[in-house]
Amino acid sequence: MAVVARSTSALIASVAATVCFVVLRAFVAVGGHEPLAIDVWWHDLVVSSTGDLWFVVAWVPAIVGGTLGMIVIGAALIAWLVWRKRGWDAAALAIAMVAVVAIGATMAAVIGRTRPADSLAESAATSFPSGHTAVATTVVVILALILRRGYVWALGAVWVVAMMWSRTYLHAHWLSDVVAGLLEGIAVACMVWVCVDAARARRVSRNASASPGGETIESSVTP
Repeated sequence: MAVVARSTSALIASVAATVCFVVLRAFVAVGGHEPLAIDVWWHDLVVSSTGDLWFVVAWVPAIVGGTLGMIVIGAALIAWLVWRKRGWDAAALAIAMVAVVAIGATMAAVIGRTRPADSLAESAATSFPSGHTAVATTVVVILALILRRGYVWALGAVWVVAMMWSRTYLHAHWLSDVVAGLLEGIAVACMVWVCVDAARARRVSRNASASPGGETIESSVTP
C-alpha cells in the first residue's frame, strides 16, 4: 500500500507541475516572451545586490550543475546505484536525466526567449525553461523518491534553490525561467519514476508467478 501511495503522490505531483508549467508558459507567450513584471522586479533586486563575493558563490552551482558537471555527477550516481544492486533505480535516474535535457532543450530552442541583456553567462536565446534548474531538480527528486530519506529532500531543496538563485544572480535567466525549470524537473522526474516503478512491479509479478510456489521476489533493495 505504501508503494501505491508513493506512486499516486508522484503521479499527482507530475500532473500538477505540468499544468503549472503550461499556465506559466501561456503567460510568457501572451507577453510576447518579454519579462513578466515579477521578472523585472527580481532582476532589479538582484542587480542592486551584486558583489564580488556573491558573484563567485553564484558560479559554484552554475559550474557544478553545468553540462560537464552533471555528466560526471550523473554517471557517478548511476554507477553507485548499480554497485548497490539497484538497477531499476539507476535506470530511472538515467532515463530522467536524458528526458529532462531532451525536453527542455527542445522547448528552449522552439520558444526562443531572450535572456536578460546583461547576462553574465550564456547569451543564446534559449532562456525558457532553465536547463540548469530542470536537471538539478530532476536529480534531487529522483534521488529523494528512491532513497526516501528526509535529509535528501532537505539538502536537495537547498541545492535547487541555490541553483535558481545562481542562474538569476548571473542574469542568465529571468525568474520565470527558473520556476519553469523547477516545474519541468518535477514533472519529468515524478513521471519517469512512476513509469519505471510500474515496470519493476510488473517484472516482479511475472517472476513471482513463474517461480516455484509463486514466492514473492523483492522489487528493490532497501537503502
